[in-house]
Amino acid sequence: MCRGRAGQVGSSSRACEEMTSTAEPAEKKPQGISAISAASAVERRARHSLVVGTFSSVIAAGILLASAATLAQSPTFHVGRTPTDDDTRALGIMVAPDGKGLPAGSGTAVEGKEVFTARCASCHGAKGEGGDGPALVGGKGTLATPTPKRTVGSYWPYATTVWDYVNRAMPFNQPGTLRPDEVYAVSAYVLFLNDIVAEKQVLDARSLPLVKMPNRDGFISDPRPDVPGQPLR
Repeated sequence: MCRGRAGQVGSSSRACEEMTSTAEPAEKKPQGISAISAASAVERRARHSLVVGTFSSVIAAGILLASAATLAQSPTFHVGRTPTDDDTRALGIMVAPDGKGLPAGSGTAVEGKEVFTARCASCHGAKGEGGDGPALVGGKGTLATPTPKRTVGSYWPYATTVWDYVNRAMPFNQPGTLRPDEVYAVSAYVLFLNDIVAEKQVLDARSLPLVKMPNRDGFISDPRPDVPGQPLR
């Protein structure tokens, strides 16, 4: 049976063929494309969820770390302490070439050898010959040659500068952790290795500035007009 355009019902096969031929065929979508589109949509949703989840995790971790840092600095949890005036002064030590600023304390090369072996030799060598860190010993008479060797013994102009540098920057992995006595002792040991002081010579705030370094006269005053103590022009 076929239904005509006017709602009539007929049994003619030809009529059915005519009506079938005049009707627009239904559009068929390939099943493969539909499946791929659906899969792509699912994948996009999954990626979006992953990105959002990752971003949320990063934010949460950042908040947690910030909170932990804040808590660690809080005296309520007894972590750390407020720096004392002595702590602040120790961090702000500045030693001039004439020895101004040197703190109380003393040391000899005998005492310094033990400290140097434990805290310095791994980088500078057992006798200051150098390793991962620069050499501290030797080089005398090489500064005016094509291959100068700049060490504490050959280049540095003031023994007080040795103390100041060791105090501020050494050991490399834990700078500022040596006590004043240890800094005097290590300075004495390095100077002893360079044949500048005796092994048992005591170095302190009074005697260290009197040590004459081999290259004391190898430097000149800064002629620029803007050095400290001179007015700008």
